[in-house]
Amino acid sequence: MNINARLRLKLLAGAAFFALVGCGRGKELPLSSAAVVPLLPPSPSPPTAADGALKGQYESNFLVGAAIGLAQKIQAETEDADILVKQFSSITAENIMKPQSLSPAEGVYNFADADALVNFSEANGIAIRGHTLLWHRQTPDYFFQGTPIEVKDRLQKYITDVVTHFKGKVYAWDVVNEVVTDNGSDITAPYRNSRWYQAAGNSKDYIDWAFEAARAADPDTKLFLNDYNTETSGKRTRLLAVVKDLIDRGIPIDGVGHQHHLQLSSNVDQALKAIDDVDALFSGLINHITELDISVYSDPGECFSSGENCATSYGDNVPESVINDQAQMYRDLFTGFAARPSVKSVSLWGLTDDASWLNGFPVERPNYPLLYDKDRKVKKAFQAVSDLNFVI
Repeated sequence: MNINARLRLKLLAGAAFFALVGCGRGKELPLSSAAVVPLLPPSPSPPTAADGALKGQYESNFLVGAAIGLAQKIQAETEDADILVKQFSSITAENIMKPQSLSPAEGVYNFADADALVNFSEANGIAIRGHTLLWHRQTPDYFFQGTPIEVKDRLQKYITDVVTHFKGKVYAWDVVNEVVTDNGSDITAPYRNSRWYQAAGNSKDYIDWAFEAARAADPDTKLFLNDYNTETSGKRTRLLAVVKDLIDRGIPIDGVGHQHHLQLSSNVDQALKAIDDVDALFSGLINHITELDISVYSDPGECFSSGENCATSYGDNVPESVINDQAQMYRDLFTGFAARPSVKSVSLWGLTDDASWLNGFPVERPNYPLLYDKDRKVKKAFQAVSDLNFVI
């Protein structure tokens, strides 16, 4: 696995990266529309807690979501499909709604995989979050070619076509993803010096272009700026500067997405402060937690920068104290989210531990960051958030 310097730097700031296919989350398999059955076939009930316990606990607060990557999640492993239908009220496509998947060549669209996921969701009463319209990764080179005017026209046509295609079916879009720099001393700060920034003529204008096109294509969907490390003060300060600038100039943004890839040493209070600081803008923006997971390891910075001094693998034997700490951390986060009315969606980055990208990053070792284990059984973390009377 090839981890580049930018990726290492990102994790040095204290949170895991929204990794590329093949760089931690596993290779994305094609989701065949012919293979996906919108209505669930009869199957034995999976070993879960009471039906609807998770989404039901927060029904009056926010949608509870999961990111879906491999096609088998809904076409072959009926336990996974059952879990999704019974416990989750939102689904995020991990990769199949990104530009590289939807439009590998200019003017050429492949909606089959994404449509199949939408059909499954609609048939089973689950809402869909769109992820993502603009990112400096998983985007074909043709997007960045030509003059800034040509780049703008191409980007806006793409966004118009995609958002129009899914109009009325996607309740929220991550319009721009990871546009805030990790480095406060960067000459382009608070903006990332990305391919998009450069293609727009060394300008932040591309962010405006994306939001304006998305709003014109679907006035009713919610539009988000999505980023990571919002639980760290420096990154959060820069993000808020970008958001405030958009608000002040009347750019149509509805909310902020917080990725929150955490580990056991992360500070829950700072994760919640990220929401409070957005609320403190008094702009009426809503908050979504878009990519939540909690690594059972607490790794130092050099683990991510050089692969050295990483926490020793637990193998198949995670200490009970670690399981309890993770469960408590999930409970503290979920109760904190529920106490904040601006939080309208909380999505786990994955469904079961075995499919998590953290099994391969920052080093190869089994990780256990989600609410379901590899056998599709609920974990103590699930019980902690779905039943607030459960004793950890």
